Amino acid sequence: MARPRTKKFEYGKGMYYFNIKKGYNNNITIKRVELKKAIDAYKQYLKTQKDNCEWLGKWDGKKFIEDNFEKLEVA
Repeated sequence: MARPRTKKFEYGKGMYYFNIKKGYNNNITIKRVELKKAIDAYKQYLKTQKDNCEWLGKWDGKKFIEDNFEKLEVA
């Protein structure tokens, strides 16, 4: 029996990430380099899958910063 795949990538420093949940134990991680493009893409997913979207923020090499989507959207 095949083992489930785990994360096969490293987060890139200075990039914005968000997750889309696609069922039990199945997440799609999406990245964008620019903040405006990340916000626009995340808003599009929110229209169709509001409960399944999770904003992660900007990866600084150790943790996610700018992880509050509501504050970023207003600014």
